[in-house]
Amino acid sequence: MTARRALAALAVALLVAGAGCQGIAPADEAPAPPENPDLPDPETDVLGWEDGVWHNESIAVDQADGLNDTELRAYVARSMARVEHIRGREFQSRVPVEVISRAEYRNRSSSGGDSGTYGEWNNQVWEAMWAVGEDADVQELLSSTLGESVVGFYSPGDDEIKIVTPTPERPTIDNATLVHELVHALQDQHYDLTGSAYSAPRQDGDLAVSSLVEGDARYVEYRYGERCGVDWACVPSPSGGGGGGGAPPNLAVSLTLYFPYADGPPWVADLYDAGGWAAVDDAWADPPASTEQVVHGVADPPANVTVTDTTSDGWRRYDVGDGGADTLGEASIAVGLWYQSREYGASAVDWRDLVSADGPYDRYDYDYAPSAGWAGDAVVPYHNDTAAGYVWKSRWDTDADATEFLKAYRAVLGAHDAEEVAAGTWVVADGPFADAFRLERTDRTVVVTNAPTVAALDDVRTPDGNPATPDGDGDGPVPSSGFGPFAALGALALLGAGALLASRLFGPS
Repeated sequence: MTARRALAALAVALLVAGAGCQGIAPADEAPAPPENPDLPDPETDVLGWEDGVWHNESIAVDQADGLNDTELRAYVARSMARVEHIRGREFQSRVPVEVISRAEYRNRSSSGGDSGTYGEWNNQVWEAMWAVGEDADVQELLSSTLGESVVGFYSPGDDEIKIVTPTPERPTIDNATLVHELVHALQDQHYDLTGSAYSAPRQDGDLAVSSLVEGDARYVEYRYGERCGVDWACVPSPSGGGGGGGAPPNLAVSLTLYFPYADGPPWVADLYDAGGWAAVDDAWADPPASTEQVVHGVADPPANVTVTDTTSDGWRRYDVGDGGADTLGEASIAVGLWYQSREYGASAVDWRDLVSADGPYDRYDYDYAPSAGWAGDAVVPYHNDTAAGYVWKSRWDTDADATEFLKAYRAVLGAHDAEEVAAGTWVVADGPFADAFRLERTDRTVVVTNAPTVAALDDVRTPDGNPATPDGDGDGPVPSSGFGPFAALGALALLGAGALLASRLFGPS
């Protein structure tokens, strides 16, 4: 969202126990297929051979008592050869692997204190998304989650992979973690991940670009897992999780972080099915600009939505972000509606549909009717000396799409017992999202103004005189579904989260 969100690292994200990278190679302990241990080394470097090891060559590696230096080098070399063989790209140099303790990782990734004005601004962005209320801080949510969860990442600045382990003196490395991070190293060697083409100034654009980066890596990771125990003998993965435990994460934050890992792989798989790796390489030349393009596999550019300041009585924009503005985008809007329906009983969407995704590489479905008609948006947080609020302006493909979104939005307000105090003006009296809200609509454009009181709404934004009034359908909460804990997320454990994505979505570290 700002230039300070430089691409710092790319990490394996494992969101749900059993559905992440460590579950991708279930056959890695199957009987080893025949291999070729005595293949001669090529005269020049070729695809499928790295550092003296062929992709289908046997290696003497046993992780039972941890990896020594010789085993680690052979393990990395064969994994590099296999990544080359699958991805059809040659590594330009050997990729170093550094093993660090979790304590050292926490020390390296520590934000070092209060995020200040940026944190205030970013909290308003996530509050506009209905993901993080006023009783929590986005930066703190990130720090507490990642400090216990990251199991490995690739650092473009150091050109090396870092494995986080509680036993650095005798490390073990999961196959999927190593392969995933090696793909990031390959990407960096060919495309330069620190380049401006692979970052975006706003949240939705960064999630979209990250869907290419992570989708490519996870697709290769999946393809690797499919060959373990079938075509290849694979080093058995260590038992147990790689994370350090900790408090359960905020589900909305987790699902937003997870989007590139969930929708990126099937999107890349579709590109590959249509045109092979050449089609994926074409996407690297022209990365997606919005999550809408990833969710639906379309190339429609997002609409350029701007918010004109009409503040008064000391209210002003924050001097951070992309001109003080951000863009939520389709995926983040879908997550916010899902979270409000799951956690607060809003009738905005059927939260159980999250697991309705299909296909071998699809994990979660971020395609919901109230967010699917998104064409563009801009959210601008404002503040005075004592309080904060925001204006969120969104544009929709059709009038019907705008109506559907408003219906879902009013359902969220209803779930918080909002009272309509004037036409299009609502007040949530209690709870983490307690505030005043004004909803206005002009054709396909919807504007939400938020302030701590009704009186302050006009100071944050001069009303346009087009209140979005209820249509009498779907305005309030629905009874509890009675399903109890969400089966797929009840044991949710963020075993690893993208340090790259974290730096982008959660601000400077």
